[in-house]
Amino acid sequence: MSLASEIAEQPAVAARLLEPGREGIEAIAASVAPRLRDRDLDNVVIAARGSSDHAAIYGQYLFGSRLRLPAGLATPSLLSIYGVEPRLDRSLVIGISQSGASPDIVGVVAAARRQGAASIAVTNDPRSELAAAANHTIDLATGPELAVAATKTYTAELLAIALLVTAIGRGEARPATDPEAELAGLPDAIAAALAVESDAEAVARYLADGAHDRLIVVGRGYEYATARELALKLKELARIAADPYSAADFLHGPLALAEPGRPIVVIAPSGAAAADIDGLLERLGELGVDRIVVSDREAALRQGALAIPLPRGIADWLMPIVSIVPGQLLARHLALARGLDPEAPRWIAKVTLTR
Repeated sequence: MSLASEIAEQPAVAARLLEPGREGIEAIAASVAPRLRDRDLDNVVIAARGSSDHAAIYGQYLFGSRLRLPAGLATPSLLSIYGVEPRLDRSLVIGISQSGASPDIVGVVAAARRQGAASIAVTNDPRSELAAAANHTIDLATGPELAVAATKTYTAELLAIALLVTAIGRGEARPATDPEAELAGLPDAIAAALAVESDAEAVARYLADGAHDRLIVVGRGYEYATARELALKLKELARIAADPYSAADFLHGPLALAEPGRPIVVIAPSGAAAADIDGLLERLGELGVDRIVVSDREAALRQGALAIPLPRGIADWLMPIVSIVPGQLLARHLALARGLDPEAPRWIAKVTLTR
C-alpha cells in the first residue's frame, strides 16, 4: 500500500463512515446528548497529537459553531510529566489517535473516566488502549494505513467529529441548511478534490524549481486546521519548513515575514471567513508576495500566482474534509520534485508514543 493509494481511498473511507460506520456514532451521541442538554456536562476537552491534534482544532470550531459548546485542547503533559490530573468531571472528553497507543492521550481519557465524565475514543484500532480507556469508541474503520504520513485516517477523524456533532445537535436548533444532504455529498466532493492533482503537481514544480525551502500556510476559522495539517505534511514529506497561521494571527506580528520571493499558501474557500481571507490576499498583493491560493472561488483563485481549485457547493463547516486533499497531493508531489521518497519520511515512525 502506497501513500498515493491511501490518498485515493478517501472517498470510499468517507462513504463507509457515512453508512455502516454511522450507526455506532449515532448511539454514542444518544448517550451523551442528554448529559449535555441537562448541563451535567458543559464543555468539551479534546486530547490528541500530530495530525489528530489538527482534527481536534477542527472539533473546537465545530462544537462551538454547531452546538455552542466551549471546546478546548487537553494538555496531556499535565498528567504525564507533572502528575497533575485536571478536573474533567463536567467535560465531554474525546481522545483522538489513529493508533490509539499514545500513553499521554490514553492518560487523559482514563482520568476522565475515573472522574465520571463522558469519554469517547476516536481511533482506527478499536482494540487499542485508548479504546479500552474510554466509555465509548468511534471506530474509523479505514483499513490499515501503512504510509507514515496520515491521510485517510485524518479525513476520517474530521468526518467522525462532524457526524458526532450533527447527531448530538439533532432536534435542537433548526439549521438553516440541510446537514444530512451536505454530509451525503462528501464522498463525491473528495473524489472531485482528487481530480485537481495536476494543479497540485504544477505548484510542486514551481516550489521545487524556485528552491523554496520555507513556506507560510494561512487559513481562517474551520480552515485553520487545514493550514496546520498542510504545513505538517510539507514538513514530513518534503522537508519544507512550513509555518501555519490563522489569518487573524498572521496580521499580529508574523506579517513581518511576508516578502517578495517567499510564497504564501492561502486557503480561501467560500464561507463566513472568506471576506477576511480576501483582505489578507489583497494586503499580500500590495506587498508583492507570491500567493498560492486554494479556493472554490474564481475571484480568490485569480489573485494567486498559482492556484489549486476546490470543488464548489460544499458547506464551509465540512470543507476541511475536502480542502486538505489537494494539500496531501501537493506535499507528495513536492517530495518527489525535491528527490525525496514520500513513502519513507526521514526519522519518522508511523506510531509515536509520547508520554
